[in-house]
Amino acid sequence: MRKQHSGWHPLRLTVILFGTFLLAFTYFHINYRNHLTEGGFVGLSLLGKYIFGLSPSLSTLLLDLPVLLIAMALKGKGFVGSTVLSAGAFTVFYGWMERYSTLVIDLNGNLPLAALLSGLLTGLGAGMVLRAGGASGGDDIFAVLISEWKGLKVGTVFILMDVCVLLLSLLYMPLRETLYTAMAVVVAGQMITWITSLGVRRKPQSKRASSQPQGNLPGLPETAAGEA
Repeated sequence: MRKQHSGWHPLRLTVILFGTFLLAFTYFHINYRNHLTEGGFVGLSLLGKYIFGLSPSLSTLLLDLPVLLIAMALKGKGFVGSTVLSAGAFTVFYGWMERYSTLVIDLNGNLPLAALLSGLLTGLGAGMVLRAGGASGGDDIFAVLISEWKGLKVGTVFILMDVCVLLLSLLYMPLRETLYTAMAVVVAGQMITWITSLGVRRKPQSKRASSQPQGNLPGLPETAAGEA
């Protein structure tokens, strides 16, 4: 059985918080400001608001809770604790930017650049959180669990999940913004795959080898995650 992270090492905390800050910064200053939509559970929550009138804060919680319980059983308290830390920090960072940030990044006239920056920065932020042994939300946990179960690269799972949500988002979002969001999702998925596999040692493959690197999470080196 693989060991979980045993403590809140300062470097690990710093990586999780900085990665979460990047996510909040990008979602607010680039995605929100330039009218790009969202994938994952956030996108499903917005869809729930459009179809059923549910508050996104409530629907996100309803989506996150069962995934957190499953992760508690399969990944342990350390992983869930890191995820709760990241999710809480995201709420604080995003709320602070909504209230106090005067920075304006207006890329409405250049949505390809907005999509590229969104993909690079969200991929970097999510990848850092994953490398530190956590996840930034329930949809990230779901992607990690599917990745380990099916042997797919975690970035590939992110892309597949988000594209499915974006297709549903066409019920309430313009096609143009949805397509550029899909571009951002693909870039982010590639970034996550690159970051989580950077410098990772792979064990010799067996007949039913997984395509995931060995470690506490996909892409987390054994030196950080503990030996199997």
